[in-house]
Amino acid sequence: MLALAAGPAAAADKADIVDTAVAAGSFKTLATALTEADLVKALKGKGPFTVFAPTDEAFKALPEGTVAELLKPENKKKLSAILTYHVVSGKVMASEVVKLKEAETLNGKKVSIAVKDGEVMVDGAKVVKTDIACSNGVIHVIDKVLLPKDEAKKKSASTGTGHATYTSAEAAPTCPASSN
Repeated sequence: MLALAAGPAAAADKADIVDTAVAAGSFKTLATALTEADLVKALKGKGPFTVFAPTDEAFKALPEGTVAELLKPENKKKLSAILTYHVVSGKVMASEVVKLKEAETLNGKKVSIAVKDGEVMVDGAKVVKTDIACSNGVIHVIDKVLLPKDEAKKKSASTGTGHATYTSAEAAPTCPASSN
């Protein structure tokens, strides 16, 4: 499915971010959410984009009813804010990500980036697979759903956790790229 060759010709053979995520099979909730938030066209655009993509398992780890609530039409703005918090402008490969302390997301807020015990963390979410090259950017798979700081405060008040992210029990077992 993904081209392994390097260079400009290879980029033309690769699927875009949305199609790559759909083909992986472990991002169905993310794909549904992108559709409901009207973000598919944007992420199929020229880019380049870097997406920190939570798996279906990461979405399942959210408190019960959270995803269903976010997918309601009246919550489109909130859903869009959460999803764009997972996207950075530009193609930022793992070798570059590890050098950053933070990155501005498409929703205008910054995610923190740290390397702890040899693992890259984005706002507390562990990057479990890196550098899934796409025609219009790159995907890094994460094990939690990131919530912008204002959404995290609202969610922690209702769940009592005080955390901005939620843990996934299992991450991307079928993702079509190797981990670095």
